[in-house]
Amino acid sequence: MSQQPPAPILPKPSPSSLILTFYGAYGRAFPSGTVPVAALIRLLGAAGVDAPSVRSAVSRLKRRGLLTADRPGSKAAGYAPSAAARQLLEDGDRRVYDRPVPDGRWLLAVFSVPESERERRHVLRSRLARLGFGNAAPGIWVAPSHLEEETRHSLHRLGLTPYVDLFLGTHEGFEPTAAAVARWWDLESIAALHRSFLTVHEPVLRSWSGRRRVPPEEAYRDYLPALDAWRHLPYADPGLPGSLLPADWPGERSAEVFFALDAKLRDPGGEHAARLA
Repeated sequence: MSQQPPAPILPKPSPSSLILTFYGAYGRAFPSGTVPVAALIRLLGAAGVDAPSVRSAVSRLKRRGLLTADRPGSKAAGYAPSAAARQLLEDGDRRVYDRPVPDGRWLLAVFSVPESERERRHVLRSRLARLGFGNAAPGIWVAPSHLEEETRHSLHRLGLTPYVDLFLGTHEGFEPTAAAVARWWDLESIAALHRSFLTVHEPVLRSWSGRRRVPPEEAYRDYLPALDAWRHLPYADPGLPGSLLPADWPGERSAEVFFALDAKLRDPGGEHAARLA
């Protein structure tokens, strides 16, 4: 069994998550990246979120340091991602929109943190898990090699590099690599995330199949929740080699569904977002 805690089923989109997803998909392209709160209410209303929930979510994101106001205290304030939020969105772009091709090598992160800095140990473990690493043993985490650049960038930004050594190599253990992968990651829970995504969004793709005309409002309404759900998956499933996964692995199908929706709906949805804003 994996040493990772079970991954949760994809949650119902929250207003805060949808706001960040909106900025990731469209908001950064607006002038100064700033969107008036009235426009955010219209934009999230199109995704089924009412105005009080949008205002509450904006307040929470401000308190977390993820949104900044251009006219603090004004009812007509516009909001933009903070520098920290922009960094998070930029870090997520490649993970969300790329389809990695594993090369068979593994990235090993070996860390040691003094007991006097155990809080840093918690931050380090949380960051490696967030990046998609599996836990091979205490203080030893493993990921596909294509995560090296993102890992270096993330650990450097958080000031964690003094505690970590990184290695690249192949698995030469005494058990099949597929069996080791099943220990390092909770594959059953990751598969459940993919199936959860497919349950909701594969019917959406079928509904668009064969439609030549793509009304911007419908495209936006369907694309934003799909992107919000998908953007969690490439972190739970870091792009493990297909040859090491169960034969009925649903990850490839969920990727096909998302990228088909992305190709068909993203740009028309952006037209609708621009109109509402």
